[in-house]
Amino acid sequence: MTASDFVREGRLFRVVGFNPSHRQLYLTSEALAVDRTTTHIEIYFGHVELMLLKPFYRNGVHIRRASADEFAVLQERHKLEPGDAAYTWMLDPDGDSFVIAGNPSWREAEYAQMGDREVLYDASKPWPPDFPVESGSIGC
Repeated sequence: MTASDFVREGRLFRVVGFNPSHRQLYLTSEALAVDRTTTHIEIYFGHVELMLLKPFYRNGVHIRRASADEFAVLQERHKLEPGDAAYTWMLDPDGDSFVIAGNPSWREAEYAQMGDREVLYDASKPWPPDFPVESGSIGC
């Protein structure tokens, strides 16, 4: 794991949206009593070129740039261009899911403080919001 990885273990993440005309992908983890979490997390991928996803990730995510070995397997399997290596993001430790996209970003906030705001990536709402939130880019 590097400092530029995004790791959230023990949480349920699910794919909540893909906008093909804007090539945007969103993953979300809700605050759930069953996994004793209190925060809402959203992950955004822009400029999506290719993806192989599960509809949900029961045990969390570990988003990181594909290693040279992982990319070599994906390149052979999916006929990827060598330049795609810098934009290939693995989503889970097993390497079963990946996205070719720009650098992903994330936002996380205490669900109880979000008020009537349903999502953190909402262009119609001001950013940053008027409640505490953490955010960042992956791979930077």
